[in-house]
Amino acid sequence: MCRSIKTLRPPALPEEATEEEIRAAALQFVRKVSGFRAPAAHNREVFDRAVEAVAEATAELLAGLEVRGQKASA
Repeated sequence: MCRSIKTLRPPALPEEATEEEIRAAALQFVRKVSGFRAPAAHNREVFDRAVEAVAEATAELLAGLEVRGQKASA
């Protein structure tokens, strides 16, 4: 997968992942899957929607994970 996407849950991060970190990971994922670093104008809207959807799913995942018997929150 993308080597530049880092683990966003404890204990990999000492604190909760920020919105910015979650969005950066989502952007890297969408870039990798689409094959576009920066989409053409006619693909920008769908690209941006995909980044937002992945970021939302990531935040939901992080909020629901149980890490060492505790709930992690994003």
